[in-house]
Amino acid sequence: MRLDKLLAHAGFGTRKDVKQVLKKRKVCVDQKHIRDGACQVSPESNEVTVDGEPVLFTEHVYIMLNKPQGVLSATEDKVGKTVIDLLSEGDKRKGIFPVGRLDKDTEGLLILTTDGQMAHELLSPKKHVAKVYFARILGEVTKDDVATFEKGVTFLDGYHALPAKLDIISAQNGQSTIRVKVVEGKFHQVKKMFEAVGKKVIYLKRERMGELVLDSNLELGEYRLLSEKELALLRGI
Repeated sequence: MRLDKLLAHAGFGTRKDVKQVLKKRKVCVDQKHIRDGACQVSPESNEVTVDGEPVLFTEHVYIMLNKPQGVLSATEDKVGKTVIDLLSEGDKRKGIFPVGRLDKDTEGLLILTTDGQMAHELLSPKKHVAKVYFARILGEVTKDDVATFEKGVTFLDGYHALPAKLDIISAQNGQSTIRVKVVEGKFHQVKKMFEAVGKKVIYLKRERMGELVLDSNLELGEYRLLSEKELALLRGI
């Protein structure tokens, strides 16, 4: 492949960014200084370095982000801040996008990737990939609500959701904390489920997607690459 394409895949930014890397930094192929991005290289057989550091090529990138409130699950927006804006310039790999979406006011686990096939597998309605959310609710959640969720809630607009597992952590003084596992990804899914039983979500955080659990060490707005073990969990879906 072209050298500039390999550098872009390795996280050195857009094609424009890579041109600057080739111009201003010492890029070597098999210890020979190269400035031409069109130079053909093989990730398997050629040694590529930037300022003496080896370039590790991966076809796709997989990132775990702890999404904060107020940030859009989108690749670009003319007004609001997006999850892509949270990435450093070096991590803004061409074609990277969020897998699914979290509402603007929802926090927690979001995967960013360049792998469209994996995203399709994770989002496919046929797969029923489970998502677990922690929420604070205005209203005291009851055992009757648990039973209703287990049967499948009917939204106020008439849609009948698939069964969901609702666990009550606490319910007192007019508020509740809960965890809920859903296997759908309808727009405002969790919020609409609680609206249907006369309650309101006032805080929502996604903690898990499939077997992938949000890293508790990630502060809001922080991210890291997925480990090989975590990738294996996703590929097993």
